[in-house]
Amino acid sequence: MNDIERLIILNMVEDIGSIRTQALLREFGSLEKVFKAGADDIAGVKEIGPIIGAKVPQAIEDIDLKKEMDLIKKYGVKVITFLDKDYPENLKNIYDPPVVLYVKGSILPGDKLAIAIVGSRLASFYGLQTAEKLGFELASHGITIISGLARGIDSSSHKGALKAKKRTIAVLGSGLANIYPEEHRELARKISESGAVISEFPMATIPDKGNFPKRNRIISGLSLGVVCVEAAEKSGALITCDCALEQGREVFAVPGKVDSMTSKGTNRLIKQGAKLAQGVEDILEELNMGNFASCQAEGSVLDKDESLVYTLLSSDPKYIDDICQESGIGLNRIAGILLNLEIKKFAKQLPGKNFIKI
Repeated sequence: MNDIERLIILNMVEDIGSIRTQALLREFGSLEKVFKAGADDIAGVKEIGPIIGAKVPQAIEDIDLKKEMDLIKKYGVKVITFLDKDYPENLKNIYDPPVVLYVKGSILPGDKLAIAIVGSRLASFYGLQTAEKLGFELASHGITIISGLARGIDSSSHKGALKAKKRTIAVLGSGLANIYPEEHRELARKISESGAVISEFPMATIPDKGNFPKRNRIISGLSLGVVCVEAAEKSGALITCDCALEQGREVFAVPGKVDSMTSKGTNRLIKQGAKLAQGVEDILEELNMGNFASCQAEGSVLDKDESLVYTLLSSDPKYIDDICQESGIGLNRIAGILLNLEIKKFAKQLPGKNFIKI
């Protein structure tokens, strides 16, 4: 058994989760030792305790790994763990990153340039139009669109990115063998061809309502910021915005009619300090991507990798090795990209191989 399989099993054990998995790794030093540990040893881990610890060894033993691996193979899914180099950088830095991600499609280093668009399932025509327009325009500027494949705002934002023939990622509250809602199976297929459909839940997991608040932290965690288009006062979209704030992400809200039920949540967000988003420019400028947007609109002055590196730079000097790590691009390629950015007057090199954004 390898570590990917061990993490798949731990991810399937009830009450373990990301924080406790990390605690087990710290305590025992390796997954192999975790799986050899007895109930008393596991119960001795501070974050786990005697009640959960007593159940873990038997729960590990009871997991049908073969059945899960067969489903992974049947649906053509790739599993990425939080120990892997290709695990999304944005997501790795949150408090409780998913232990595993089931991925149908591909997650690329450039997907670090991502904005989430969320909102009501019972959206108005105005909301649906706005979400699709934002998805299209942000994607056209090279931004990956993150959302949850739900009816309403989510699906419209995905469709906007697909219309732009750009990347979008759907995060599910069910397993990839149980696409929800069912009428979005074809949409999910299209998304997987130009981005990814992902889930932290085992393959056959049903879309239980308790799963959706949990998946919302992934939507915000993958993103640089979250745009709420429409939301009632009690809405899952607002949970995503709360997750974004906890993770240090920017939160944007599209204003709506004062007498609209699906605008009460977004209007309240604005009153509480969310950034007003009347158009794509408001979002890009707040995230210090205004110049990036302008150059894209003028005919793709920067290619995808150059755009990614540009958005990683700021007015504070950043060392070239740190840029490599954050972008997922090799050192030789990064050196060439930074040179191109200097030539195009988007970056400046300082002593010691440090770079700033112009």
